Amino acid sequence: MSRFWSDVVKGLTPYVPGEQPKLPNLVKLNTNENPYGPSPRALAAIREATGDGLKLYPDPNADALKGAIAARHGLQPGNVFVGNGSDEVLAHAFLGLLRHAQPVLFPDVSYSFYPVYCGLYEIPWEAVPLADDYSIRIDDYLRPNGGIVFPNPNAPTGRLLPLAEIGRLLAANPDSVVVVDEAYVDFGGESAIPLIAAHPNLLVVQTLSKSRSLAGLRVGFALGSTELVEALERVKNSFNSYPLDRLAIAGAVAAIGDDEHFERTRQAVIATRGALVGAMAALGFDVLPSAANFVFARHPGRDAAELALALRQRGIIVRHFRAPRIDQFLRITVGTDEQCAVLVAALKDILTA
Repeated sequence: MSRFWSDVVKGLTPYVPGEQPKLPNLVKLNTNENPYGPSPRALAAIREATGDGLKLYPDPNADALKGAIAARHGLQPGNVFVGNGSDEVLAHAFLGLLRHAQPVLFPDVSYSFYPVYCGLYEIPWEAVPLADDYSIRIDDYLRPNGGIVFPNPNAPTGRLLPLAEIGRLLAANPDSVVVVDEAYVDFGGESAIPLIAAHPNLLVVQTLSKSRSLAGLRVGFALGSTELVEALERVKNSFNSYPLDRLAIAGAVAAIGDDEHFERTRQAVIATRGALVGAMAALGFDVLPSAANFVFARHPGRDAAELALALRQRGIIVRHFRAPRIDQFLRITVGTDEQCAVLVAALKDILTA
């Protein structure tokens, strides 16, 4: 431990991202990337934006992107905040909206960046246990708090919280900000965005990394009341006044405008997910209901770590979390039909060996 570190840094436990191995012929099903490429219109826009104009700073407000997002969701540009992936947007939300005396509440099995942000910004927090079926119980959040944040669908479980329950949570916490992290909502969920008009305490965070196949571009955004968005802008402009570059803005605007590609690819993922769940259930796996582009599954007769290792030896990478309550689960990204067929064949081979 370095003697030059601050006390905050000494106490941090950083987030550990999914492995990005550099192996040939790999079936990579561990980081929830979309198996289908980005919109051709987005790629063309990125190419067009690559030129002499890169000598100039990008638009610090990303007005074109805010306008595209606002128009798509029936809001005003003042209701939109954009940043380098939803992780940066969430980081600004933790600092700007969730740093209070009361603890922030989030599920005990959820996105592991949440406690990292709390440690970074010295925010008190409490992990609220999921139910035995790994669902979020709204009644557990009906108590004093400094804010509430959770993914919907949840990650890594994939379980979806109905919109009516989110509305009940918002109504019961009018003086706290509720952040709904919708990174995976396009694969089977109903967005909470329509609730913004009636609930000024709601912030909805989304990303173009998953359903828009732009994980390599790093574009995320938040939607909420102008009061909430202004807090995020104040943090952003005290930290990095040019968060999105010219290529990211151009590609994101084009991707949002390509509904045909968006619908075709997300529906392909949804169909493959259904087939994968059925195939894994036939092999004896317990698979949680998923509204995301991944499944969360365990086999009652096999250790999850051993299964992950056996798959890796066959050139297939999935995610295994060595964490309480979920150490016997594997999180498996929904790939192409061909990738999932290779996975199922490998699991069958492993289970019958």
